[in-house]
Amino acid sequence: MKILVLNSGSSSIKFRLFLAPAGDESGSGDWQVAASGAVTRIGEDAAQVKLSWTDAGGESRSRKDEAHIDSHHAGMERIVDLLRETGGLGGHEELAAVGHRVVHGGEAFHAPTVVDDDVIAAIRRVIPLAPLHNPANLDGILVARELFPSVPQVAVFDTAFHQTMPRPAYRYAIPGYLYREHHVRRYGFHGTSHHYVAKEAARMLGKPLSQCNLITLHLGNGASATAIRGGASVDTSMGMTPLEGLVMGSRCGDIDPAVHFYLCRHLGFDNDTLDDLLNRQSGLLGLCGVNDMREVHRLAEGGDEDAELALGVTCHRLKKYIGAYLALLGRVDALVFTGGIGENDAEMRGCACAELEALGIALDAAANRAVATHARAVSAADSRVKVLVVPTDEELEIARQALEALS
Repeated sequence: MKILVLNSGSSSIKFRLFLAPAGDESGSGDWQVAASGAVTRIGEDAAQVKLSWTDAGGESRSRKDEAHIDSHHAGMERIVDLLRETGGLGGHEELAAVGHRVVHGGEAFHAPTVVDDDVIAAIRRVIPLAPLHNPANLDGILVARELFPSVPQVAVFDTAFHQTMPRPAYRYAIPGYLYREHHVRRYGFHGTSHHYVAKEAARMLGKPLSQCNLITLHLGNGASATAIRGGASVDTSMGMTPLEGLVMGSRCGDIDPAVHFYLCRHLGFDNDTLDDLLNRQSGLLGLCGVNDMREVHRLAEGGDEDAELALGVTCHRLKKYIGAYLALLGRVDALVFTGGIGENDAEMRGCACAELEALGIALDAAANRAVATHARAVSAADSRVKVLVVPTDEELEIARQALEALS
């Protein structure tokens, strides 16, 4: 079976075509990537089209083109043409499903969902909660339905994994009508990644996910932490929007809400200026002028005080969340690092775990420093809490959940 996974953005479409394991409805077998790529700069004069695939002889191939692509519909048509030209997709009948990343499902969606008209209407209703992402995600669904009318479309929501949070975790301490009438609550994001690495961590621990208590840390340009009890999310650092929580590339994370009032009263900031400041000019970028963690390290090693501060603030916030989630869960089987920073930044892992031995967390310094791309343990032999590094694969998780929804 072949499953096409789409991540439709405002001016891009990223895709991966998977071959599902034969006869494996659980989705836990050995999946293969037949092709992957992206169409970017949709609507501009020269859109870029990238494709990587494995040919009939098993050789890896790639190509990169430029073309005028004025819409998501034209972008999807180009993707389908390329998949046919390179042998990845013979016809629509080869597709078991098309899986779609949808950023926000509100309270309506707790699991991967086969798309119908009611689902589309529900996704439209929560656009105010994710005005930058859901419209583009919905465009991808509508175009795919048109191009593959006989193929099931499955929506996989970033927020769904966190719908198991109990009310004390997701409610804000504000008047109840704001929740009941306007849906103001904590939703959490990166759920597909947290779910994927949690399952991989359970496999590494040799335990069913339902018996695992985990703290998962998705650290990249966007970053979030999740507390998982018995395989279910019980708290996460992001809130109603992805702005809350950890320090990120250009997002501030946790901040006193009254800072907004101060900036409005004393500097005359309006809503759009505040939005831009906190989402696109803050975080690492605001602290030291760059938002790439590798460049932050380089500057800090050269003695840049702002970069040193950026690392310190990031690590301080991260350790606070680890400590809070240790207290919340009581028993923790593993601390799991993922995302570009979590997987590759030994210094940040070391900083986050430093002096936590009394709480049962101890790193093996050599294992932590070793360069590797596979899932691995980096904890000391006597660490009560395992420390794991697990590369995330959100597209694979979407493919698996799409198959699960059909099953």
